[in-house]
Amino acid sequence: MDFEKAMLNPGSEFACPEDILKQETMTREQKIKILRRWEYDARELEVAEEENMCGGPPSMLSDILAALHRLDSEIDTEHSPPTKQGGEQ
Repeated sequence: MDFEKAMLNPGSEFACPEDILKQETMTREQKIKILRRWEYDARELEVAEEENMCGGPPSMLSDILAALHRLDSEIDTEHSPPTKQGGEQ
């Protein structure tokens, strides 16, 4: 598993968010970082669909959020601006 490649495109290294949770060579923080990137990408696709720019793979957002929840990851909403992408970039 190439961490840098996974940060650029999580779907290129993992078939689903659950695969990240099973990864034993990564720290909790690395898993969260990759899942947050994947979450941002999934939200970007949803925004595009809202703007009638359909196409692409089905959204995995609910699976990504479930994986983040299993890692007890929370977004700091007090220090993140509200955006359609979830407040983090």
